[in-house]
Amino acid sequence: MEAVSNIFPFRGRPVKREIPARVVHGGRELWFRRHSGRPPLDFSANLNPFPPEVPWEPDPSSLSSYPDDRYEALREAIGRTFGRRPEEIAVGNGSMELIRVFCQAALAPGDGFFITPPTFGEYELSARLAGGTQVEEPGRARIRFLCNPNNPTGEILPAGRVREVLRQVRDSSGILFLDEAFIELANPAESLARERDPALFLIRSLTKAFAVPGLRFGYGFGDPDLIARMEVQRPPWSVNAFAEAYAIEALRHLEAVGESRRRIAVERAWLEGKIRGLGLAPLPSSANFLLILLREPAAALAARLLERGILVRDCASFGLPDSMRIAVRTREENEQLIGALTACLH
Repeated sequence: MEAVSNIFPFRGRPVKREIPARVVHGGRELWFRRHSGRPPLDFSANLNPFPPEVPWEPDPSSLSSYPDDRYEALREAIGRTFGRRPEEIAVGNGSMELIRVFCQAALAPGDGFFITPPTFGEYELSARLAGGTQVEEPGRARIRFLCNPNNPTGEILPAGRVREVLRQVRDSSGILFLDEAFIELANPAESLARERDPALFLIRSLTKAFAVPGLRFGYGFGDPDLIARMEVQRPPWSVNAFAEAYAIEALRHLEAVGESRRRIAVERAWLEGKIRGLGLAPLPSSANFLLILLREPAAALAARLLERGILVRDCASFGLPDSMRIAVRTREENEQLIGALTACLH
């Protein structure tokens, strides 16, 4: 990851500091709508195409007061859902904030962190911003990052394998950062959300399962001492009143995501078959997206698809320039993708 600049002015004096480049993400439908005048069909954001209905409406009166910065009611609701104590629960403005806050709380300058690519780019960025140094041997790392299911491959590790990784991390006096943002849409039976271990910090998100990326809410579980340090790092009132109220209501409907998983599995299998019929190679996936290996640079194919109103994720930023990632959407939308892909390849 290259720095965008390592010198910035402060009161007229140049101060050296490495600032890594921002990470590229999908979900830029609004940007393309604004700049092209027409909304593309967005396959770059991995959201639940069949989200449960949540009977919630914003209460404007909640805007006249600050949220409870301890988020007691919110933590109690999460705790009831997952069998965790409030002091074991972190909340934030999306899981992205929790990644940043965790790294600030758990890493000291010079500490090592270990990542197995390809995976979500924010781990490396957040660790570097905290002063961490990437290492090639997991036993030398203070923090080991694991995304399960992994983004962008969609591979899910069984809980037993994750526990083995956790044991290795514990034996080396490190912390396992486990990202389960997609596990509700894959197989929650493989989750470690109910496990208590000082060597484990785990994050979840409502964004993917309930298709609410504009709301921004994430939560995590960890040792109370770590959570207390993270609370010092977290900006006050980072979860707004609307997000808090929605999250409490959505948690009551978490079991309804089971129907979403069933329907996603059907559409994923259909998409995979159609893509293979075009001579392409999608990787096996347990999540609501597919990583497709191409015979050309993904950027070129993504540009041709965008001309036909289809937005996909070029995976060059994952270190996979000849791959693209597509979300699983509804049958009608998936048919539009296959039609555009067929036209672009022939």
